[in-house]
Amino acid sequence: MKIFKPKFWEKKDNLMSYFLLPFSFLLQVLLILKNIFIKQEKFSIPIICIGNIYLGGTGKTPLAIEIVKILKKFHRKTSIIKKNYKAHVDEFNLISSKGIKLFKNTSRHLAIKDAIKDNFDCVVLDDGFQDRSINTNLNILCFNDKQLIGNGMTLPSGPLREPISSIKRTQIILINGTKNTNFEEKIKNISNNISIYYSSYTPVNIKKFMGQNLFAFAGIGNPKNFFDLLEKNNLKVKKIKYFPDHYNYSLDELNELINFSLKNNLKLITTEKDFFRIKRFKLPQIQYLQINLEIKNQNNFEKEIMKYL
Repeated sequence: MKIFKPKFWEKKDNLMSYFLLPFSFLLQVLLILKNIFIKQEKFSIPIICIGNIYLGGTGKTPLAIEIVKILKKFHRKTSIIKKNYKAHVDEFNLISSKGIKLFKNTSRHLAIKDAIKDNFDCVVLDDGFQDRSINTNLNILCFNDKQLIGNGMTLPSGPLREPISSIKRTQIILINGTKNTNFEEKIKNISNNISIYYSSYTPVNIKKFMGQNLFAFAGIGNPKNFFDLLEKNNLKVKKIKYFPDHYNYSLDELNELINFSLKNNLKLITTEKDFFRIKRFKLPQIQYLQINLEIKNQNNFEKEIMKYL
């Protein structure tokens, strides 16, 4: 979704959120009515769904990639399933660059059936928690510790795609960031059957940016998280620029960034996801920060995943 997230989504008790409440209520009623009439289909292979309730920027795709790597250790032939949105070419290219088979279709059902025909014995559904038409073996929800649930309200009053009570449908929650006992307690009050894990991003190629003055730009769900990661790793960020999630950069816009960086003796840096959106332009002046997702208590995490398969 190509939007800048409004600041009031992160602020509790603000007038704009309350003004939009009737629209939020109407949207949730429509979703409830839609789900009443949905027929759920069960497939012949296990399906792991990686989802979120906070709109974008929670790390679903990196986790989907990591889970495929985990399942490979257990000799499972696993692919990733994504709904085919034209704007998501960055995620498609990123997944394919990791040597992972991706099946995409405007119908997730047809993509899963294509994976079955190709003899895959497990699939990871990257973003599908709100799609009730697919019977999943395991649901994993992603949160980022900097946003969590924002102001706790649903669209358009807040950033939630559905109320936090919907986490009752999940078995595992992964929080990217530091431990938050208050949020854990909120989760356990809704469902005591949910396992909670934490993760963090570790830069892989950080040395090539050390000691340089950087111009960082990003068009992801929560660009500030990327900029904070750079500063956390002691990189010298002199200028930042925000773009909407899944932004379709033009060559002219990228050349403007390059010209500015050259005039001000800055090195351009962006996210891996953004890079795969602009790679076709072949601009060596733009570099990206490669990251690894590290899951704390990974052995327990892996064992828990396997018990659902």
